[in-house]
Amino acid sequence: MPTQPKPATPTIAAQQQALRESLPFHDTQDFEDARRGLLGRREPNRITTADGATVWDNDTYAFLTGDAPDSVNPSLWRQSQLVAEQGLFEVVEGIYQVRGFDLSNVTFIEGDTGVIVLDPLITAETAAAALELYREHRGDRPVTGIIYTHSHVDHFGGVKGVTTAEDVASGRVPVIAPEAFTEHAVAENVYAGTAMARRAGYMYGAALARGPQGQVGAGLGQTTSTGGAVTLIGPTISVSTTGQTETVDGVRMTFQMAPGTEAPSEMLIYFPDHHALCTAEDATHTLHNLLTLRGAVVRDPHIWAYYLTETIDLFGADLDVVFASHHWPTWGRERAVEYLGLQRDLYAYLHDQTLRLLNKGWTGSEIAEHLQLPPALENSWHARGYYGSVSHNIKAIYQRYMGWYDGNPAHLWQHPPVEQGKRYVEFMGGADAVVEKARASFDAGDFRWVAEVVSHVVFAEPDHAAARELLADTFEQLGYGSENGTWRSVYLSGATELRDGGFGTPTATASADIVANLSPTMLFDAIAIQVNGPEAWDEKLTIDVVLTDSGDRYRLRLANGVLTYSASAQQGDADLTLTTTTGSLPALALGGVDPAELSDAGIQADGDLTALARLVAVLDPGDPDFAIVTP
Repeated sequence: MPTQPKPATPTIAAQQQALRESLPFHDTQDFEDARRGLLGRREPNRITTADGATVWDNDTYAFLTGDAPDSVNPSLWRQSQLVAEQGLFEVVEGIYQVRGFDLSNVTFIEGDTGVIVLDPLITAETAAAALELYREHRGDRPVTGIIYTHSHVDHFGGVKGVTTAEDVASGRVPVIAPEAFTEHAVAENVYAGTAMARRAGYMYGAALARGPQGQVGAGLGQTTSTGGAVTLIGPTISVSTTGQTETVDGVRMTFQMAPGTEAPSEMLIYFPDHHALCTAEDATHTLHNLLTLRGAVVRDPHIWAYYLTETIDLFGADLDVVFASHHWPTWGRERAVEYLGLQRDLYAYLHDQTLRLLNKGWTGSEIAEHLQLPPALENSWHARGYYGSVSHNIKAIYQRYMGWYDGNPAHLWQHPPVEQGKRYVEFMGGADAVVEKARASFDAGDFRWVAEVVSHVVFAEPDHAAARELLADTFEQLGYGSENGTWRSVYLSGATELRDGGFGTPTATASADIVANLSPTMLFDAIAIQVNGPEAWDEKLTIDVVLTDSGDRYRLRLANGVLTYSASAQQGDADLTLTTTTGSLPALALGGVDPAELSDAGIQADGDLTALARLVAVLDPGDPDFAIVTP
């Protein structure tokens, strides 16, 4: 049986009360906006796969009523109450959103003959349920277009729940996305996808129990859908320049490019006939991540702020409503422009002040501990750190400019965690002594220090029961106090694994559809990343890949523990030649290596088939359940 959670300590209870007294909880405008335009709900809102497995259940958040208990930061409790609002909502006439069906929103824009679907969630099951709710209230309109605002999986993964690859291929349903969308969408979920998915399991808390002492929401949305079909259909229309216009099913759109902001491939969309702006994920009701806790490339707050200024300049004078791919809209030109301006100032302030202080010799952790937001931002609910945080975003900015090294030679060549742990524990008098001293710090409410020192014990002696218990209790209290939804989930996930063991990776995004959209060179890169270098030191082989549809030819070469490839003409015959089409090539990453399986996948093999078997033999796939809080 799962270990029962423990109550909040007096230290955390006092912290929560201080926050209640410092923030403008009397301001209820967000609640009015989050409920405005409700046309209907899905009741019950449990969404399943065809075989009955639960993909999403928003009803598990029914406990989010009344005032926050001491086990939840009251600001996060407020945000979670807002984000848990589910149903079909009218943004303006002709634009509708389904919220509360996944981490993100899906938007429906009505055209002359059907409806355009913008950002179809993570899984086909949740997207299909959202479309069903839309049709229940707005009629059985056919889907006549798809829009992906950016390259994160919660904005495209459910596409096959609302349309088919056949309808797209026939031209009946165009798919619009920003330039380089496919490259970034598939690379992020494949190259480091295993590690990202494992850490996302901590970050979103999808496997945690729901409740006041468990998962209450991730700030950006409640959590991710799990276990459903993550799908992808490639775009047919690429948006490459700001000011580009497209008309689909009578719906006019003007695009603003914003690459390198919240995603490497991202765009905002203005609908002039509706006076409505979709800000994708560049302006939401939270401080966003500059470096997500699941892992990613550090984002650029400077260009983020620049693009929001450009947004105001381009569309601010003719704007009735701003809506995004998360949270609820903001209505009225003055309110909308003020909101965009404050969001802009938030990223600019963090960027500029971090640069100011790092140029005075401050490190990222020092700046994060010191820097405060100005009152206008501190007291704006949409600028609070529910998803990104001032703390980890400042460290990300430091990392972007200065890297992992803070300039102190003592930090240049530190021992790894297990060796650090052994030495710390020995210096401090042994594991039992460290735990005993840490209990006093726990009682004093110094949870950050307890987490640091007791983690050393757990890495030095993973089976030390008292250390594991104290560290779990400490993570739990840090979670209770976190305003940031992902911090809370990370801390409570750590406590869960220490007490009850691993819960796995709830959502794996490197699905067959994602892999199928890898370009040939990206597929070769994805295979190269898996080569176990030491195991392959003495292996030498060459494989030619001939693509009959494109006319391209590549030579793959394994030598010195490295798999490389070249499209240049090569001398001599390869050990093995694989002849296939671009669409069939990803079967190499998904299937076996015997001739029958290759033939069934549409791949002709000529030459020494053992070359492929030898390559596969030195591949070392990632571990989707690797340890995080223990060695």
